Amino acid sequence: NLPKPEPRLFSFNSPFGACTDCMGLGEKLVLEPDLVIPNKRLTFAEGAVRPWTRIAGNQTSYQKMLEQVGKKHRVPMGKPIEKIAQAKLDIILHGTGDEEYTVNGKKETFPGILKQLEQKYRETDSEYVRAELESFMRRMRCPGCDAQRLKPSVLAITISGKSIANVVNMPVEDVAAFFENLEGKEAAAKLSGDEKLVIDRVSKEVRARLKQLTQVGLGYLTLDRSAMTLSGGESQRVRLATQLGSQLSGVIYILDEPSIGLHPRDNDRLIDTIRKLREFGNSVVVVEHDEAMIEAADYVFDIGPGAGEYGGEIVAEGTAAQIKKNKDSLTGQYMSGKKTISAPKKIRKGNGKKITIEGANAFNLKNVTVDIPLGKLVCVTGVSGSGKSTLVLDILGKSLSKKFYRAKTYPGEHKAITGIEHIDKVVAVDQSPIGRTPRSNPATYTGVFTTIRDLFAEMPEAKMRKYEAGKFSFNVKGGGRCEACGGEGMRRIEMQFLPDVYVECTECRGTRYNHEALEVHYKQKNIADVLAMTVEEARRFFADQTAIFDKLNVLHEVGLGYIKLGQPATTLSGGEAQRVKLSTELSRRATGRTLYILDEPTTGLHFDDIKRLLGVLHQLADKGNTVVIIEHNLDVIKGADWVIDMGPDGGIKGGEVVVAGTPKDIAKCKASITGKYLKDLLK
Repeated sequence: NLPKPEPRLFSFNSPFGACTDCMGLGEKLVLEPDLVIPNKRLTFAEGAVRPWTRIAGNQTSYQKMLEQVGKKHRVPMGKPIEKIAQAKLDIILHGTGDEEYTVNGKKETFPGILKQLEQKYRETDSEYVRAELESFMRRMRCPGCDAQRLKPSVLAITISGKSIANVVNMPVEDVAAFFENLEGKEAAAKLSGDEKLVIDRVSKEVRARLKQLTQVGLGYLTLDRSAMTLSGGESQRVRLATQLGSQLSGVIYILDEPSIGLHPRDNDRLIDTIRKLREFGNSVVVVEHDEAMIEAADYVFDIGPGAGEYGGEIVAEGTAAQIKKNKDSLTGQYMSGKKTISAPKKIRKGNGKKITIEGANAFNLKNVTVDIPLGKLVCVTGVSGSGKSTLVLDILGKSLSKKFYRAKTYPGEHKAITGIEHIDKVVAVDQSPIGRTPRSNPATYTGVFTTIRDLFAEMPEAKMRKYEAGKFSFNVKGGGRCEACGGEGMRRIEMQFLPDVYVECTECRGTRYNHEALEVHYKQKNIADVLAMTVEEARRFFADQTAIFDKLNVLHEVGLGYIKLGQPATTLSGGEAQRVKLSTELSRRATGRTLYILDEPTTGLHFDDIKRLLGVLHQLADKGNTVVIIEHNLDVIKGADWVIDMGPDGGIKGGEVVVAGTPKDIAKCKASITGKYLKDLLK
């Protein structure tokens, strides 16, 4: 029997509507045998079951039961896993049903290794144990609801042949069309008077909200897209869409780089949206590097002249035209064309080899097969939601990480990747944080802090007191760190029902160190003074220390001269974190056969920083390496050796290779939206 329809029935957050198998999540965490037993050359006794070696606990009784099961079912327990027949191994992994075995005087059934670990995961109170076990799991679509999150009885209720799950699984643009059709004569003829009244009222409201999402360039998103998977720019534009609907006036809106992750086509739509907010009688303040956004502004403040300690002044202000004429404005010089990011005069020929992704079908990709030429700077372009990240990060990046580093991630659906033998290393530089606690910072992540600590340990004051390098670490207990705050420089005050408050440590005054460590100086600076320096300051300060200078110089080259060495990782933006990672990789010796994968490295960069970053990336390609960049920035695209343009649009209207070739080939292609904008730039 179908339940009586009511709003809570259609919510996966309500127990009345949520699928009972996955509790409305649409996916389940399932232990993956290949992750549980990664090294099949080991025997069970040698620690083949990886979770058992990672999680503290007495496994002796379980090993005894294993021996009994092995004996009864003739499983050669003393042999390496790879030499045990799959049918026999399945008995150990999945259990023996109701059969009973006596262990330590008790009769017990054998549920199998996977069930035993699942039970441990469900019953444990330890966050550590839970996190460890999750590292041996993978997410899979819930078989009970096929990832639709709702009970079958709820999904059986349809309008125009579509359930609520079918509707929210469509892109925003298509949902709008669905509701328009409901108001059409054909659909209206099948409805009663009351039903028509309800649909008219609901349809008008829904379509108004969907229109706002489309206006901010999010027409390609599906309505059931998890908020956790949205980029920072997408999240910001969702919030912007809600403001459009409110139609408030007299409000000041402050937007921080809303163009991040947007194709020039979608950026034009965003600018139109911001203009609408202004027309409602609001003021909109936008922090932005994008040239089109600056051109569209009524008034511009250019802050500089440099970054960090070299900035902090208003260099120029006025209209975009006035900024262009101002000789002191670096931004104006790039906008007027006095300074340019020029493309290389010659396109690299590469090494003649290639990596081919065959039959890519993940998400919206439509059986895509594409060649990535090696020894070149390759750009993957396309409007937002066209399938770039799926192709490069989810399929290529994860497949290569699995191949080279035995990564636990599962690549997106595809048939094969050929040509991997032509590279010997893959470096995927994404925008995830370099650390999740304030203890991690650019100095520790890049490894330069180790060399700095070694230098301080060599000082006469340190040698006289017999201090070793550990004395200058804020992570080593009993060393030189301030024990009052544990080397964090801040102390947490719990506020019960309110968020915790962090205040500067009164003992060390935020320096992280005790007075003993701070008494050792290098060029009249102590270790806390060094951590407080910007990369640019430190670069000059350590100019005579080659090992330190070289690493700091790479940070400077990728446009991070303004960040502090000890700046907590939690305060770095995604683009900054990505460039810290990139600098770390650049400091290592390149083999000439490395594949670098970068996801929008120009995020948050000024024209001048983009120019510098491009110089670094071209150096990598000049050494024979391959650099694959997902990018919207036209200056980067025009400087590539090869461009793969995805599209033709976003969401279900995308997922195909529109054109692949040199930037000039892309510009000539009439079907390419990227080509249209590139053509104007190349003129």
